[in-house]
Amino acid sequence: MTTPPNDSTQSSAPQSTPADELKAIFLTCLLDSLIALDSGVKVREDSSLMSVKISESALLKVMTLLKQDSRFDFDQLQFHTVLDWPEEQRMECLYLLNSTKKSQELLISVSVSREKPQLPSVSKLWAIAEWQEREVYDMFGITYENHPDLRRIFLDDDWQGFPLRKDYQDEFMLRKPW
Repeated sequence: MTTPPNDSTQSSAPQSTPADELKAIFLTCLLDSLIALDSGVKVREDSSLMSVKISESALLKVMTLLKQDSRFDFDQLQFHTVLDWPEEQRMECLYLLNSTKKSQELLISVSVSREKPQLPSVSKLWAIAEWQEREVYDMFGITYENHPDLRRIFLDDDWQGFPLRKDYQDEFMLRKPW
């Protein structure tokens, strides 16, 4: 049995593929473009999903760029939801975007105040946002500027409160026995 000769020119580090290099170029271009619109952009690098935190004032500009710029082509809004942080007096709005042409996903995060949560609507960019924003309004109370039909989608129009906020209480809720 013979062993292959020891080739000192081979590296044990993983080799990058052309796809990896293309993704790196895409992400660099994306970040440069986002920073030009919002100098406060923060990138979460400890996740397999690229996540970017932007200011609420830059939301519409950033989302318009991501949808309409052919370098990015984020043509799908997969979901829009909210995390409630009452101890910090804020809510974090999350938008998961997908580019079917570039095979990329991007999570956009925006913090809003719990006292008067308001964001611009992105329903003119992605039609599905009209329904997703209505659900977020119904469950968390976030209002959307320039939304074409902002009203409750699940609950009665006269319902009081927003059931997915952590501090929500009503008389029908089950209580922990301890």
